[in-house]
Amino acid sequence: MTALNIALLADRGIVSVSGADAEKLLQGVITNDMALLATQAAIHAALLSPQGKILFDFFVVKADDGFLLDVAADKTAELAKRLALYRLRAKADIEDVSGARAVVAAWGPGAAEALPSGCVAVPDPRLGALGLRAICDRTHATPGGEASYHAHRVRLGVPEGGRDYAFGDSFPHEALLDQLNGVSFTKGCYVGQEIVSRMEHRGTARKRVVPVHADAALPAPGTEVRALDPEHGSQLVGTLGSTDGARGLALLRLDRAAELAARGAALTAADVPLHIGALPPWATFTYPPR
Repeated sequence: MTALNIALLADRGIVSVSGADAEKLLQGVITNDMALLATQAAIHAALLSPQGKILFDFFVVKADDGFLLDVAADKTAELAKRLALYRLRAKADIEDVSGARAVVAAWGPGAAEALPSGCVAVPDPRLGALGLRAICDRTHATPGGEASYHAHRVRLGVPEGGRDYAFGDSFPHEALLDQLNGVSFTKGCYVGQEIVSRMEHRGTARKRVVPVHADAALPAPGTEVRALDPEHGSQLVGTLGSTDGARGLALLRLDRAAELAARGAALTAADVPLHIGALPPWATFTYPPR
């Protein structure tokens, strides 16, 4: 049985979006449907470039006076600035409130009861097994547990922006937002929507974040993953992301990796032999690709 775990996610920050037009503003620019918040407490979403690349991914949580966006801490100021550009004449106030609020993750038996008092706790909208995410008063949040959270996430095969894929350089399908409830394919237009919709309907997502493992500790995140092709030498197929000892996640060009594997090529990361693991049970794509 999974033990109770609580982790202060020090690498997360909070942007508040409030006012009469807050929902309308977000609905027009993010990948997911704000209407879902009528029946659930949080959604996972991203804000894209016009070319369909992820600039920010975040959680949108309902609050008394609007919405709280749980986002990478080093992206809060940039996200607030980007939303202000899209605001135009909308009646919406956008503020970085990370100084007063903190993000806490909790999973295992009794997780909800173990959170600090006064937290706004929601089930992680990506995957139930991840547990709860909570926005808490920063003065009540106890540091620690962040490494355990990322190990938990790696075990479940769930990527995170800035660790497993690069902001500004990755499509939602590559980051598994289509697999983890981060994209609505039925809502109206949003920034980058045409490219994302085309990838979905044509099935052109060639890169994906997938579980990997090795017989020894994996090298540092960011290490190139290469296939040693007996005929053509070393071929780049992707990049290693989050690691937990000998387990990790990697963003790989799956069609190329499968083609090279069929020719007898072995994957390596900094000379450490690497293996693509079983895909998570929630994944709807396959390896090798169909």
